[in-house]
Amino acid sequence: MSENTKTIVLTGGGSAGHVTPNIALIPALKKAGYEIFYIGSYNGIEKKLIEDYNIPYFGIATGKLRRYFDPKNFSDPFRVLKGFTEAVTLLRKIKPDVVFSKGGFVSVPVVRAAGFLKIPYIVHESDMTPGLANKLSMTGAKKICCNFPETMKSLPADKAVLTGTPIREELGMGSPEEGKKLCGFTDDKPVLMVIGGSLGAQSVNETVRYALPRLLPDFNVVHICGKEKMDNLKLSVPGYKQFEYVKNELKDIFAMADIVVSRAGANSICELLALKKPNILIPLSTKASRGDQMLNARSFEQQGFSLVIDNDDLDEDILVETIQDLYENREKYIENMSKSSLHSATDTIVQIINEEIQ
Repeated sequence: MSENTKTIVLTGGGSAGHVTPNIALIPALKKAGYEIFYIGSYNGIEKKLIEDYNIPYFGIATGKLRRYFDPKNFSDPFRVLKGFTEAVTLLRKIKPDVVFSKGGFVSVPVVRAAGFLKIPYIVHESDMTPGLANKLSMTGAKKICCNFPETMKSLPADKAVLTGTPIREELGMGSPEEGKKLCGFTDDKPVLMVIGGSLGAQSVNETVRYALPRLLPDFNVVHICGKEKMDNLKLSVPGYKQFEYVKNELKDIFAMADIVVSRAGANSICELLALKKPNILIPLSTKASRGDQMLNARSFEQQGFSLVIDNDDLDEDILVETIQDLYENREKYIENMSKSSLHSATDTIVQIINEEIQ
């Protein structure tokens, strides 16, 4: 590497939530003069997502970190060890000034290798309570960035920084007109956007469809329902548009949406905050997750950003009543979100990165 070039390695993977904040940082890091490399798993979702950004990508062996019994718990430590060895080799070759980790099991061998080589690294935790991978990574981190005021209490005071999550700049550049054209909406009814995360949300999908006869008189509904979760019987219902997944057009759908129903993944809700979209959060229950979405949702509710429906309580009546309540009081939620201090996460994090290498 050139002596005058600042070099950074980004890492994180296993789900889109461990990758999209890194993607959001890329334009700002390039503008700040960084040469950027990415270390992820051999064939994880992170490899596919990074392909579009012309960033050198390197895969390493990974093993999942589980809190429960699984026969793979006996073999995966050897994969993690192999990944650590591969990460050491890569970091010696790249010679980065700093490593930035967004978490996920692939990040653990990378940050451990960085610590071994005395390369400073920074960790970002999106959820209110740290995931296992980040817990294993935090000991040697120079700084730990987080999203929620509540998280600060459980982190070392000299390392914790409340930054928020980097949001892709293009999400704020959508066109409501293009969104309506994409969905075929031709009237002036307000738009309800339903999004269940990259894998969809079956209980949310079903309840929304049951409620359509009561929603469509008042709203156009755009529904991002997840791969293979489309309802073919409702493809031609006026005012209702389904997508399995949306990529480049997401910005236009967000621009068009008046209110949003969403799961409560940390990156999703931070996007809603950044775009100031009044929202209803339906977090995954503890039966389907470690409970982080429920904590995320309650924090946003307490801060006046969101209404929350517990997944176990979800039915057609509650959903329709809550949607009507949200729409009638949407200006209050927009005002509360406008007062948040977490709208400049990208600039804050790039500043932290600069300070560490200086």
